Amino acid sequence: MKTTCAGSPTGSASTSRDPETVPEFTIDLVSDTSTRPSKEMLAAMAAAPTGDEQRDEDPTTLALCEEVADYLGKEAALFLPSGTMCNLIAFLVHCRPGDEIICASNAHVFGSEGGGASAVAGTQFRTVETADGIFSGADVRAFSRPRRHRSPRSRLVSVEQTTNRGGGAVWPVETLAEVAAAAKEAGLIVHMDGARLPNAAIASGRPAAEHAATVDTVWIDFSKGLGCPVGGALAGPKDFIEAAWTWKHRLGGAMRQSGVLAAAARHALKHNLERLAEDHANAAALAAGIEDIPGLEIFPTVPQSNIFFLNVAGTGKTAPQIAARMAEEGLRLGVETPTRMRAVTHLDVDRPGIDLAIGIIRRAISG
Repeated sequence: MKTTCAGSPTGSASTSRDPETVPEFTIDLVSDTSTRPSKEMLAAMAAAPTGDEQRDEDPTTLALCEEVADYLGKEAALFLPSGTMCNLIAFLVHCRPGDEIICASNAHVFGSEGGGASAVAGTQFRTVETADGIFSGADVRAFSRPRRHRSPRSRLVSVEQTTNRGGGAVWPVETLAEVAAAAKEAGLIVHMDGARLPNAAIASGRPAAEHAATVDTVWIDFSKGLGCPVGGALAGPKDFIEAAWTWKHRLGGAMRQSGVLAAAARHALKHNLERLAEDHANAAALAAGIEDIPGLEIFPTVPQSNIFFLNVAGTGKTAPQIAARMAEEGLRLGVETPTRMRAVTHLDVDRPGIDLAIGIIRRAISG
């Protein structure tokens, strides 16, 4: 009897799908999570020495955690299955039920992680309205609640580097320091959702450790621009990581012979960091190539990293209509709302692919 996995509720169908019917796109710009491991990465995975990570016996995973801690300038790191788990574990360690987390109104932790902070950690969010996902130390002071027995306890400030729904904006190191100083004045912890922190480091020309220097805890994702099939790593003080281990086990994050996956991440840290600059250049080229389409608005006009948005409200077509037309020619962008689309460049789409995408988008909107 043949069985299949249930389709994603955000996909084209909510029922089971035959793997042979899953669409393939020649140019997939829906997200940098579309990347697939290279032959070299797969070879590194196949050759990885492994052991039981739960007993600290997986040499590849142990080496990765040391490398990540060094990359981020923290005492220790922990390899986890996903970035969402990195954020959730950080909130579980730092917060108690009823505590409040300050973040941007368009932050991934607030709108795109299944309400995990409230459902599992028992925390709530207080959000700062900001178009690009970046706020100030003054905002932290304004949104921190005075300690009162009838109010939620302000506990943590979460910053996202780069800002996903802020159009890939890069938090300046100076602004991070300003926010951290204000948080410390209020007795708050600072956590960085560093899913695309490597992009920020390359875009700004300043080391990742410099971006993470003023935050208490931070993580990076391997399954986005770095091109790995799965995984993230959470970093911070040793006692924090020790507590995080407990939550990793409770949440089902034990991976046993995880060296197969850790080897992909080690390969990425060695080979795929500097090349993120190519993705940033490709995003800028794509935005420049379509910015003059009548009725189309680009945000930001000049991408800082590898993400930008298309507002198609003035084109006379809806985002789903445009997406369907593009799909006919093998191009996929993300559909965020009826009038908003997202483009994310990555290592699986080169400059010739970007040039093709420009033509397809122009035809889909103007044709």
